[in-house]
Amino acid sequence: MTGNGYLQIGLYLAVLFACAWPLGRYMARVYQGDIPLPVRWLRPLERGIYRLAGVRGDDSMSWTRYALAVLIFNLIGFLAVYALQRLQDVLPFNPDGMMATTADLAFNTAASFASNTNWQSYGGESTMSYLTQMLGLGVQNFLSAATGMAVLVALARGFMQRETAALGNFWVDLVRSTLYVLLPLSILLSTALVSQGVVQTFNAHATAHLVEQLDFEQPKLGDDGQPLKDAQGLPIVEKATTGEQRIAVGPAASQIAIKQLGTNGGGFFGVNSAHPFENPTPLANFLEVLAIFLIPAALCITFGIYVGDRRQGLTILSAMTLIFVAMLAVCVWAEQSGNPLFERLGLDTQASELQAGGNMEGKETRFGVVNSALWATVTTAASNGSVNAMHDSFTPLGGLVPMWMMQLGEVVFGGVGSGLYGMIIFALVAVFVAGLMIGRTPEYLGKKIEAFEVKMAAVAILVPPLVVLLGTAIAVTADAGRAGIANPGAHGFSEILYALSSAGNNNGSAFGGLSANTPFYNTLLGFAMLFSRFWLIVPVLAIAGSLAAKKSIRPGAGTLPTHGPLFVMLLIGTVVVVGALTFLPALALGPIVEHLQMIGAR
Repeated sequence: MTGNGYLQIGLYLAVLFACAWPLGRYMARVYQGDIPLPVRWLRPLERGIYRLAGVRGDDSMSWTRYALAVLIFNLIGFLAVYALQRLQDVLPFNPDGMMATTADLAFNTAASFASNTNWQSYGGESTMSYLTQMLGLGVQNFLSAATGMAVLVALARGFMQRETAALGNFWVDLVRSTLYVLLPLSILLSTALVSQGVVQTFNAHATAHLVEQLDFEQPKLGDDGQPLKDAQGLPIVEKATTGEQRIAVGPAASQIAIKQLGTNGGGFFGVNSAHPFENPTPLANFLEVLAIFLIPAALCITFGIYVGDRRQGLTILSAMTLIFVAMLAVCVWAEQSGNPLFERLGLDTQASELQAGGNMEGKETRFGVVNSALWATVTTAASNGSVNAMHDSFTPLGGLVPMWMMQLGEVVFGGVGSGLYGMIIFALVAVFVAGLMIGRTPEYLGKKIEAFEVKMAAVAILVPPLVVLLGTAIAVTADAGRAGIANPGAHGFSEILYALSSAGNNNGSAFGGLSANTPFYNTLLGFAMLFSRFWLIVPVLAIAGSLAAKKSIRPGAGTLPTHGPLFVMLLIGTVVVVGALTFLPALALGPIVEHLQMIGAR
C-alpha cells in the first residue's frame, strides 16, 4: 500500500473515533431521558407524538410486550411499503409516470426496507415514484434503523435492571432514536451533500439532446409497463433509436443521508453511490463512508456509559476495529495486486500500464483502489449495502472480504443497534466458553449467563448461517435459481452465495451479474431478509428480559474480566472461528477456488 493509502485510511479512522466519542455520550443522555439542550426544544413534539399515538411514556414493557410491539410496528411498515409500490401509478408525486411494481418485486422491496436490508432488485430512478421513494423507502430508512437502536437499548437495560420484568417502552425508544439522533444528523448530512452537488428536487427528469442518434437495445415492456422475460427469467430486449438522453433526478440527498446514517444502503439511483448525482466529489464520498460507521461506533460508547463501565464499550469497539482493519488490509492488498491473467494473455510488457493502480475494473477512477476497497469493507461490515464500486469486478480475494464480513453476522460495527447487540451475543458465547474452561458459571456485566441465555444466543448466531446456506443450496439446485446465473462456474456460485449472504445478514449489497429480479429470487431473498432480521430480534429481547429478572452480582476472584486485551482477543476469536467454521466450505467452492484458478494461470 502506498503512503497515500495509509493516509486515507488513517484519516478516516481518526475522524471516525473523534466524532464517535461525543455522539456516543450524546446518545447515552438521550436514552437516559436527559435530553441535551440543543434538541430540548423538540420535547413538546415528542410528547405530542405520544398523545397522538395513545402512548404512555412511563409504561415500561416486559420483553414479550416489547417484542410484540416491534413485530406489529414493522409489519405495518411492511404493508405500507408494499401498498405504495402496487398503487404508485395512481398516486401523486409521480412526474415520470412510473408504473406499479409487480407483486413479487413489491414483496421483496417491502421486506428489504422493513428489515433494514435495502436489497434492491430494481433501478430506483426507473422503477419507483418520488412518493414511493420518500413516503415508503425514505421513512422506512428512519424507522428500521430506529428499531435496531431501540432493541439495543432494551438489551442494555437488561444488564442494568435488577429482579424486574421491565425493559422500558419500545415507542419511547423508537421516537427518541428518530427525533433526537437520526433526524438531526440526517438534516446536517443532507445539507452537506447538497452543497457538494447531490440532487434534491421534485422536478421530472431532465433531457439532453445528443450530437448524433444512438442505436441501442432496451427491455421490451408488456401492457402492464413491466419488462417481459423469457423462460429463463431474463429480460426480452428490442432495438431502439434515440436522439435524446433521459437524465434522472429527484429528492435524492435526503434519502442518501439517512441510508448511510441508518446503515440502510438503498440507493436512489440504480448504481448507488457510484452515481455522480449521489456521490459527486471526494468530500461527499468521505462524508458518506464516514456516516456509515458513525452511529455503530458511537453506540459502543453509549453502551459503556449506559451500563456504568465505559471500558466495556471500548472493549467491544476495539474488537470490531481490529477485525475491520485486518480485513480492509486484505481487500486493499488484493485489489492493488491486480490480476496475473494479463501475463497469460501475453501482455507482460503492457501489464504495468494496464494495472498501474491495481485492479481498476468496475471502479470509479475518481475514487481509485483504496477508496473503493475502503467503502466495500465498510459497507459490508456495517450492514449498509451501499456501494461506490462493482464488487463483482473485485479480484477473488478482494471480493471474498466483503462476502465474509457479512457472513460474520454483521457484528463488526454492523447495523445501527443490530451490530452491537449481535456482538454482545458473541460476547455471551465467549464468556460461556471461558466459563467451561475453568468450570465456573459464566458472568457478564454482573449477570450470570445460564442455560436460557446460551440457548437464545445459539439461536441468534445460527439463524443467519442457516438462512444463507439453505437459501444458497435451494438456489443452486432449482432450475429457476440457476437460470439467473450469467457467469458459469465458481464465479456464478459466488454471485449466488453473495446474494444470500447479503439478504441473510440484512446487508443489501450485491455482486451483480445475477438476474435477481425474478419471482424466484424476489421471494427467496425476501423471506431470507425477514427471517434474519426478526429471528434475531426476538431472541435478543428474550435474553434482555431474562437478564433483567436476575440479581446483580459483584465480580469475584474467579470472574473473567471483560474489559481488557485478553477478552478482546477471546471475543475476536469467537467471532472469527464461528464465521470460518460455518462458511469456509462454501467459500472454498466460490472465491477461494476462483483465486486458485487465477493464480494458476501464471
